[in-house]
Amino acid sequence: MNKPLIRLALFDLDHTLLPLDSDHGWGEFTMQIGWCDRAEFGRRNDAFFQDYLAGRLDIHDYVRFATEAVVQRGPQAAAAAHQRFMDEVIRPAMRPAAIELVRRHQQAGDVVVITSATNEFVTRPIAQAFGVEELIATELERGPDGWLTGEVAGQPNMREGKVLRLAQWLAARGWDWGDVEATFYSDSMNDLPLLEQVQHPVATNPDQRLRALAQQRGWPVLDLFEEK
Repeated sequence: MNKPLIRLALFDLDHTLLPLDSDHGWGEFTMQIGWCDRAEFGRRNDAFFQDYLAGRLDIHDYVRFATEAVVQRGPQAAAAAHQRFMDEVIRPAMRPAAIELVRRHQQAGDVVVITSATNEFVTRPIAQAFGVEELIATELERGPDGWLTGEVAGQPNMREGKVLRLAQWLAARGWDWGDVEATFYSDSMNDLPLLEQVQHPVATNPDQRLRALAQQRGWPVLDLFEEK
């Protein structure tokens, strides 16, 4: 007798559960609190964001850039700033429709996972705010002192890396793809490898390219909010 499949509900974060990009938003926030030069940082932050949208982002370069101020300020200042970021930027952006979607999967007994290309420093408190303990994000290297170095640790959780990192997450629990029935919600063509891997892809607040592809392939399209 075949054992029942484990139901997974996988969520991208930026522009999927949130109507903003948390990585870009964190950069904007560090400018507001005076951690970096507004003109130069803003120009580079916007350029990296456009690279991401176009599918050509070098995530290693971006993480070095995005974490530079955090690395320099140290853990206590970084934690305090992130708490302000949560209170002033993230929590006001969390929409009831997105929170309810997550809750619905949890109440159905699904294993809920947020899988994000954005680094763990930015995303872990956000996942916790959604009530999600399982987070697969781009991990950050730590030095001998235990603090961040500005480098990526291991495989970035982006594009094909999301499929690999999820396979590793499954293996750590004694599961493989044959043990699960997975739904994946995402807004971006960057997530096409994982959307094609799961049984139930859902184009969520999709960009124009993903919306067109979803319509072509007959995938469900879900608009949780209007902002893009």
